[in-house]
Amino acid sequence: MTSHVLKKRKIEHPSSQVNEKTESDDDSVTHREARLLSMERDSETTVSAGRDTPKLTSLGPRTKSMRPGNIYASDVFQIQIGELLTEVRPDFGKRRARVDHALRKLKTVIGSIPPRKAKPVSEAEAALTAESQIAVPWPSSGSIRHLKYSVAYDKPKDVKVVGSFALETAIKSEERLIIDMAVTMPSGLFQVKDYLDYRYFHKRAYYLACIASGLKGANNCRFEIQYEYQNGNTLQPVILVSPIPDGSEDDFSSSNCHIRILLAACSVVFPADRTLPWKKCVRSKYTNDSPLPSSPSPSPVYNATLRAECSTAAYLKLLRTAKAQAIGFTDACILGNVWLRQRGFGTGRLSGGFGGFEIACMIALLLRGGGLKGRPLLSTGYSSYQAFAALLQFLASTDLIRLPLLIGEGASYDVALFRANTPVLFDTTRGLNVLFKMTQASYRKLQHEVRLTLKLLNGSIFDRFEPTFICKVNDPMKEYDNILSLSINPFSKSVDSAANSIEAFLACCTKVYTVLNTGFSDRVTLIYPQARLFVPWTTERSMPACPEKYEIIIGLLVDTGQMARSVEHGPSVEDKQAATSFREFWGEKAELRRFKDGRILESLLWSESGHSKSILQQIARYVIERHIGPDVASSVRLVAGSFDEMLPDFQASSNPVGIFQSSLHAFEELATQIRELEGLPLQVKKISASCASLRYASIWPPQEISSAGTARQPMDITIQFEGSNRWPEDITSIHMTKIAFFLKLSELIEEAVAGVHARLGLENEDHAPLNSSFLDIIYPDATAFRLRIYHELEPVLLERRLRDKNSASYQREDAASAFASFKRTFIQSPSHTQAVSTLCTRFPLLSPSVRLMKQWCSSHLLSDHLSGELIELLTIRAFLNSHPWTPPGSIRTAILRTLIFIADWNWWSEPLIVDFGNAMTVKDVEAINVRFNAWRKIDPALNRVILFAASNLDPEGITWTERSPSKVVAARFTSLAQAACRAARDHGMNLDAKMLFASSLADYDFVIRLHPTFRGQPKKKASALFKNLLMADSQHPTMVGYDPEQLFVEELKRIYGHSIVLCYNDSSRNVIAGLWNPHMESRPWKVNLGYSTLPSGETRLTEDDSEGPRVSVNKTGILHDIARLGGEMISTIDVKGPN
Repeated sequence: MTSHVLKKRKIEHPSSQVNEKTESDDDSVTHREARLLSMERDSETTVSAGRDTPKLTSLGPRTKSMRPGNIYASDVFQIQIGELLTEVRPDFGKRRARVDHALRKLKTVIGSIPPRKAKPVSEAEAALTAESQIAVPWPSSGSIRHLKYSVAYDKPKDVKVVGSFALETAIKSEERLIIDMAVTMPSGLFQVKDYLDYRYFHKRAYYLACIASGLKGANNCRFEIQYEYQNGNTLQPVILVSPIPDGSEDDFSSSNCHIRILLAACSVVFPADRTLPWKKCVRSKYTNDSPLPSSPSPSPVYNATLRAECSTAAYLKLLRTAKAQAIGFTDACILGNVWLRQRGFGTGRLSGGFGGFEIACMIALLLRGGGLKGRPLLSTGYSSYQAFAALLQFLASTDLIRLPLLIGEGASYDVALFRANTPVLFDTTRGLNVLFKMTQASYRKLQHEVRLTLKLLNGSIFDRFEPTFICKVNDPMKEYDNILSLSINPFSKSVDSAANSIEAFLACCTKVYTVLNTGFSDRVTLIYPQARLFVPWTTERSMPACPEKYEIIIGLLVDTGQMARSVEHGPSVEDKQAATSFREFWGEKAELRRFKDGRILESLLWSESGHSKSILQQIARYVIERHIGPDVASSVRLVAGSFDEMLPDFQASSNPVGIFQSSLHAFEELATQIRELEGLPLQVKKISASCASLRYASIWPPQEISSAGTARQPMDITIQFEGSNRWPEDITSIHMTKIAFFLKLSELIEEAVAGVHARLGLENEDHAPLNSSFLDIIYPDATAFRLRIYHELEPVLLERRLRDKNSASYQREDAASAFASFKRTFIQSPSHTQAVSTLCTRFPLLSPSVRLMKQWCSSHLLSDHLSGELIELLTIRAFLNSHPWTPPGSIRTAILRTLIFIADWNWWSEPLIVDFGNAMTVKDVEAINVRFNAWRKIDPALNRVILFAASNLDPEGITWTERSPSKVVAARFTSLAQAACRAARDHGMNLDAKMLFASSLADYDFVIRLHPTFRGQPKKKASALFKNLLMADSQHPTMVGYDPEQLFVEELKRIYGHSIVLCYNDSSRNVIAGLWNPHMESRPWKVNLGYSTLPSGETRLTEDDSEGPRVSVNKTGILHDIARLGGEMISTIDVKGPN
């Protein structure tokens, strides 16, 4: 097994995949098919025989898109967990040895700091600053001259290492590991009433400054000393000790650690009943010099912070006991830490308030209680994964905001006293709410992540390990459907003032969440405000420099079915209390409306101009202006919302699939008209759509891609008649019978429907086994359909010819090609169209996401190599297999997630598997992996199948990717996706979608620029006379499906495909870019090479050791031939290089 790192694995394609010379395609198609069928049968036997003892080798490579659930639910998943624990666990012994000298020296220096006599606060601060230039990190930004009590310093009672490093539950990180050293202050420094009005925290701040002064003034003590806030709590400044990399004995930089000096108090200093959450310990607010009287209110965060300071030693003991008693405790904490970090959670107040300490305490407490009648909820015999999963189950099933949980052996309390808008897990033994740093927003976010993870872990097919522990989840651009940004001045008149700007900012975040949560209602399923973390600051300042305005980023997960509605239904006018509350919140925006069903409701009406996101922005600005302030509301903006504008019909409709309704209606009308025809030889059994326009997936809707009044491409339809024994049993005869059916059908429909033109067409004339006829039906409004007849006997005859050993090799190759084409056209395409249509109604944003993803491929000149169905499968995967996120609720999220998957997809060793209807089983996935492995073994050079894209509708996996794209194009597809992901990562929330769609032509050897006159229109005649005839000619039914650019590209590929790789943009249709095949640069000369050559001027030894002339492709001659072939269609040909 390979080791796992905690990041999305970046796929590096070996140069051999792209640049290696392709092997000659000498093996016949028939021989490959036979080998493939044989390998499938052998592999199925192996899997069946080894069902009781599954082996990885029988399943093929692990895939990121989908993997066997029953295997990864047991053996492999367990191995992955073990590897993860080994990978993320630091070498504590080695790190401890490297930092031990620094820890001992710090303890010695702190123990030798001389005591300082008690002095008034202002006098003590002035003396300390004058002596050592050390500022005291007071917990308030106001003046301390009004304080009447004294502060002092005395030798600490105890100094010890605590936290995750001491418990060995820390994990490796890109940042330095933090080692916490707790300094317990002596009890004699405090008085009984010091728990009130910041008295304890002022004395604590002075004590910390004295330690900083002692460290700074100590001889031979070479450390960098800074202040920072412990867990983002402004009441708890601490000292951050960093190494100075000078090679001295104090240099511990090789340990990759920082040391954080915390302060603690003895547990007996303040009684636990004085710091309960509902107690009012802050009874005055101070501004500058004088106290202002205010009605005291409960101070749960202040009280819990004070109790946490007094419980440091008690919790260290609790966690050590749990570690000794529970065999999986340590590893369960590590798994929890990994899971939390990948989702952006941490112990800090700005990181969600739920980190390593909280998860360890929760496990330790649930080992003692939390169950029925106070019994332990977790067993000490649980393994690490069992304990982790049980903890997730507890968090998902328990609402600690609505139902606070009390665990412990202390005094009994009334649960109703703990109810607030924040979660409560109260440790009655130690008197602390372990979750006091969490807000309502962060707790709802935690529950959201927990439920998503449990849904994944309880699945049976999807890979559970990587989305749970490896994937970096907390990227706002990928995680949230919409992102709001706003700037706020914490001390503005519209914001409630607090002790300092940081506390005011945190209070403002809570207020923003509250008003948005009420305003958005059920349009949004999750609201999560975020802000930047505060960095350490110099000891010469009492607090970090604070900007005038803080930026708040608010992530939104939306309900796509509700976010676009323009009318908000409020309470009934008869519900007086609810109606009053509604009007108090919405003000003049609320109005009474009578609806068709007779109800009279309080209502809101929002403008529908633009897209539905503008409604969210309207709501956000209104409620913030009303409840916070106009200055804040004016700063509200929608981040990275330009993706919708890249769609051709950006202003067309707020309904994503509404632009296709006219086409679907026309299709249904045609199907009805055909079924009602009288005189057909057989009854119509089934009429199926099989084109992108009829599954909401074409870049341009059919009515917008007309050229000179006619549709550029007709919409494909498959028609099947009832069975009859009168059908011939010969391929050629069946094709002739189809022509007869079409002639009769065209005659009948032109008679039955006024203005309709029916035109019989032939195709594949040079390939007899392929379908040879179609019927175009054109309506007066230029809507056009192309019908093909499906007959169930054709695949039987083709397969019979394929397996006929008496047939010539070329005949079997033709039969294999025709068989694959038949399945693609008549079986897979209709079923794919039906499945995608169903998903587009289930996921409203799937249609625009697919269309925009196709436009991305087209803008990078890849659409001629990548089938539309493949792009649809890749985009659909982001909706159906969205773990570890919810299905995308915005086009931006869908596009970025799809690009990330493409960038990370190792298509050489991993198939793409999509389950349309959640109907696949483990056996189905195993069979697909077996077939994929078989293809890689019979075609190791990737000459025939590069990308393997399977689904429950197409388990063979090569329907949409056989022989296209090539290795060069597939590698470019991956590199372009990787470049797009880098751009998204570098620009973050300032990303402009246009950057992702801008394509450079510098990488191509030449560029053919097409004249705009000929784009999508038939070539005009030289004569300018009789313009009425020209107009009639352009509107004639024979012009349906006429696409000169596409025909030109296909002709160039047919003639020069072996020496040139051509790339074409079928959306803007303005350029054709080309790359010369590097293998054609210099080759031995021989007769009938098949392309224009020039002597290369060099000779090399041939196989018989004789020197032979070599030739290279005649680039100038070929380009001249292309210019002559294109004629007036070509504007210019730009050639790279000096020539």
